[in-house]
Amino acid sequence: MSERTIGTAGPRGQQRTVAQRDARFGQLLLAPTLLVVVVVVVLPILWTFVLAFQDLRVIDLRRKGIFGSFTLDNFAAVFTSPGFWTALRTTLLFSVVGTIGSIGVGLIASLALRRGFPGRTFVRASMLLPYVAPVVAVTFVWQTMLNPQFGIVNAVGTSVLGWDDPVAFLSQRSTPVSVFGLEIDVPVALLTVMAFEIWRYFPFAFLFLTARISALPGDLEEAAVVDGATVSQRFRYVVFPQLLPTIALLAVLRFIFTFNEFDDIYLLTGGAAGTQVASVRVYDLLTARGDIGAASAQALVLAGVLVVLLAVYFRFVGRPTEADT
Repeated sequence: MSERTIGTAGPRGQQRTVAQRDARFGQLLLAPTLLVVVVVVVLPILWTFVLAFQDLRVIDLRRKGIFGSFTLDNFAAVFTSPGFWTALRTTLLFSVVGTIGSIGVGLIASLALRRGFPGRTFVRASMLLPYVAPVVAVTFVWQTMLNPQFGIVNAVGTSVLGWDDPVAFLSQRSTPVSVFGLEIDVPVALLTVMAFEIWRYFPFAFLFLTARISALPGDLEEAAVVDGATVSQRFRYVVFPQLLPTIALLAVLRFIFTFNEFDDIYLLTGGAAGTQVASVRVYDLLTARGDIGAASAQALVLAGVLVVLLAVYFRFVGRPTEADT
């Protein structure tokens, strides 16, 4: 009996040693990635938390160091500032319109290029140009096109479309438009920035939706055709329900990216003419005013707002259904 026990203990101990060695080797492989995440992500977030509770400016950073006298004045200033609520409303409107618009245009483009035709590969590749082109280059092109003095858009508008005056798309806050006898102020610059956002990022949705559409089984559509379903009915009852999980994922990703958008708006308008979103306001607080504490506090508040919105989304929209499980 003792010999049997000794004979079985050896292999088990050896297996345990091999498993421990494999675990240590896996931890060793993960260590560089973990170190990069800690240095690049975790430490800046912790430092932002520390700075948000201090009355600190750029000129005082070297003298005070990281830790100083903590206060809640920065958060009080954020919530009592009318500019913060205006920027937050602009950010939410910009994010919702940009997300819906980019996904909608991407869906239309993917459906339009679903069937094969000569040159489809070239057309699909050209769809990615707005997304892969450098942001500095595309914003410069848009600024040139929309220039009220020599831009091609205003040239066509005044000579062909009958505009009375050129439109300063990137510097005009609003213009009155008569709709059924009612005067409505249309935010020109904000709508222009939204259009740029939709144009630049619809290829992101196009890639996801094209891949999903290519994987759809054709049996259901063939059965719908046999049953006499129209094109719109096939899309509504067959194709679209199968695309909903992908669209939901795109909605989350695009909303997060658009909510934190900075470079496009800053390069186009600098946040002027009613286009100051939250990220641009944080940048202005940090650079123009040199107020590190206020900028950090507003950044944390915006991160909290984004977390709350995503929690609401996952609670009421993103719950898995029986079909998903």
